[in-house]
Amino acid sequence: MLPRSPAFPHKHGQTRPDTLFTQRLLPHAFSQQQRIESHLNLTNTNKPCIHYLCTALKGFRVIDIYHVFQLSQQILELFLACEQQSEDLERKESCRAQLQRDIQRLFPCARVFLAGSSLNGFGSRSSDADLCLVVQDGPVNQRTDAVCILSLVQKLLYKLSYIERPQLIRAKVPILKFRDRISGVEFDLNVNNIVGIRNTFLLRTYAYIEKRVRPIILVIKKWASYHRINDASRGTLSSYTLVLMVLHYLQTLPEPVIPCLQKDYPECFSPVMDIHLVPDGPKNIPSFVSKNQSSLGDLLLGFLKYFATVFRWDKCVISVREAKALPKPNCREWKDKFICVEEPFDGSNTARAVHEKMKFDDIKAQFTEVCNSRELLRGMFLTFLTGLILIVLQKLYVPVECC
Repeated sequence: MLPRSPAFPHKHGQTRPDTLFTQRLLPHAFSQQQRIESHLNLTNTNKPCIHYLCTALKGFRVIDIYHVFQLSQQILELFLACEQQSEDLERKESCRAQLQRDIQRLFPCARVFLAGSSLNGFGSRSSDADLCLVVQDGPVNQRTDAVCILSLVQKLLYKLSYIERPQLIRAKVPILKFRDRISGVEFDLNVNNIVGIRNTFLLRTYAYIEKRVRPIILVIKKWASYHRINDASRGTLSSYTLVLMVLHYLQTLPEPVIPCLQKDYPECFSPVMDIHLVPDGPKNIPSFVSKNQSSLGDLLLGFLKYFATVFRWDKCVISVREAKALPKPNCREWKDKFICVEEPFDGSNTARAVHEKMKFDDIKAQFTEVCNSRELLRGMFLTFLTGLILIVLQKLYVPVECC
């Protein structure tokens, strides 16, 4: 049964849409130590007597509960050091608003949406910003029309004093890369990639519906980057795919940590909802009170074990939309793919970049090695997190470059 308190802490009419994401969803009023202690209390990591064995690691070597407690604390410390701050988001929003005004000189009805990790709750202080230029309600031919539109926008950007280095990238979904001269933020602009806006607000709701979701995902992204398996341009996993993998794991535990939003609230995440209504769609969804009280450390180790020993890569498709692993369809798009992760709205495979067996084997090996080695027992994961935290803290006074 779903609970009472809202995941988006406002009621209709109380918070303007343009200030929603910069006011109450990214609170930074407390000291780091206060926030660590508060979060640890909420996730029960201050009660190790309840978890003498890591329930997420049945069959693993026994890990000293103090190490798991330390791991939980380090996960949270890294998250608090790296998470995007409200001022980071405000800088991106300021550039987005100005850019929309300038682009409307070319396309009067156009809208520019902030999307991706900057807005979905899983961004860090160094995250680039994704923008979606919506010029019409229907689809745009990405090979022809999108390139033409972005070429016109590129010419405009050359004339704007606050923009530098506009570069058109002719990919499957073409993008215009540029840098905001004032904030130093790097932007990627696409045309009418509507599904990116829809999944931004779906992921944002998952990010804030349960307090453990964001810290776990940030640390797993850092771990994957460290092991060089978090780069779709090099044939490994995109950050979006990693996020969906974590959400899938959290949904499919015997006591789920998060619900299945598209099943429980289909009207809020309809794939045909008018794109201008999408940001307001999930704002009244209540937060989810899970019966699962696993610590952050338990969940991290359980995630690694799940994909090392439980999940059938060759047989299953990860589906956050259905909150389960689906049988792999016997069709061209899926049957020959090494990793299958369903995009929640358009049903495509977000892991299609993993098309070489060598890359796939490397991804699997990272999960397997961390579980089969004595790395966890010796606390090397703790050492890895500690090193990351120290690096981040040394850079906190250079907001644009940190993390």
